[in-house]
Amino acid sequence: MQRRIPGVRLAALAGVGALVLTGCLQSGDEGESSSSSSSGGSEGAGGTDPGDGTVEILGAFVDTEADAFAEALKGFEEESGIDVKYQGDNTFTTLVRQNVVSGNPPDIGLFPQPGLLLDLASEDSVVPIEEFLEVGGLEDSLIPGLLDASTDDEGTMFGAPMRVAVKSLIWVPKKAWEDGGYQDPETYQELVGDLSEQIKGDGIAPWCLGYESGTATGWVGTDWVEEMVLRTGGPEDYDKWTSHEVPFDDAIVQDGFDAYDEIVSGDGLVFGGRDGIINTAVDAVDDPQFKGSKPGCMMQRQGNFVIDFFSKDVQKNLDDEVKVIAMPPYEGGFDGDPVLGGGDIAALFNGEDDEAKEVMKFLTSDEFGAEWAKAGGWLSPHTTFDESNYPDQTTKDIAKIVSSADVFRFDGSDLMPAEVGAGSFWEGMVEWTRGDADTATVTADIEDSWPSSE
Repeated sequence: MQRRIPGVRLAALAGVGALVLTGCLQSGDEGESSSSSSSGGSEGAGGTDPGDGTVEILGAFVDTEADAFAEALKGFEEESGIDVKYQGDNTFTTLVRQNVVSGNPPDIGLFPQPGLLLDLASEDSVVPIEEFLEVGGLEDSLIPGLLDASTDDEGTMFGAPMRVAVKSLIWVPKKAWEDGGYQDPETYQELVGDLSEQIKGDGIAPWCLGYESGTATGWVGTDWVEEMVLRTGGPEDYDKWTSHEVPFDDAIVQDGFDAYDEIVSGDGLVFGGRDGIINTAVDAVDDPQFKGSKPGCMMQRQGNFVIDFFSKDVQKNLDDEVKVIAMPPYEGGFDGDPVLGGGDIAALFNGEDDEAKEVMKFLTSDEFGAEWAKAGGWLSPHTTFDESNYPDQTTKDIAKIVSSADVFRFDGSDLMPAEVGAGSFWEGMVEWTRGDADTATVTADIEDSWPSSE
């Protein structure tokens, strides 16, 4: 099973949950009508006719996720009388731009990548959320930092999250962890130092790690570097890096590489060593954790979508088989608990349609998602969401980790130009992890690959 799951790509993340999204629940009367006028002085418009009782949504999640989304909307549709027609397409990023350019956008778009949303907003195609949502209330209930992803340089917000994915997680086999007497680390230094040495001393490789993902090989490494830049430098430095306010070979980034290198280059810390990292498939990393009478390796840092990769036996007894731990802060780095992840951001194209605004209000509220949460594979971006809706303790633990975060940041490679985030960065991580090039060389090469703004 090979999946491209960087970022949220909420699809497997989403499937990335994979943070990646496929198949589709087609909408009816696609492209039936659109509006070219705007609301409240903004240029965003399009979609269905105002007041026609129908709201069209375009998103990237498909198949079972699309079904779960539809189920989560049923009560709202019955109460409001609004018929929500969802189209899911795994070519969303291309399709939504084509529809906007052709003057036929949906009423609402659900964006897995905030960069694309802001690109369209810069073309006056998206309605600022302050025109129809109570932003102060959102800021009070959302995980801190989530609205930053859809805010432009002038401080205008163009979208609000309707689900999140969490990547700052460490997964361990629960029984083996408890039998070993291992304690949850309080700092990154303790994680890669005393704790890893304790596990290694028991004859177990501390870390389970693999990059192999077909043409996307290397994205796991980019996640690690992003995690460490966020923790060593903090969210402000992280934002400067992902927006290219500082170059890719800045000390901010190199410090993140060096922090991660403590694991990659540590003697006997990774199952299979460097070759194992490069050649182990992303969806097979957990095999030595759970197969056999004793784990071959103990800890895997991966997003909440990794549950999809576990065997059916592990999934059936998730709370008994698995323990999830928050990635700890970096001592001397950011003073707080940051979380790296992804999510789907809802944005309004049709500023003329009050019904579309009502759908947006529901999608971005803490009332949305109970049915989807119960089905599994969905996390609310709201700290006020009723966690009793989550189907198991493991998911509740993940929700607690993300809801208690001091700041949330989106996957960095999803914020970068595709040539970098899904190209030279992935490739550079493979080269660096193999030991073929050092940090200075790899970061300089990636910097040279950044497209010119001229």
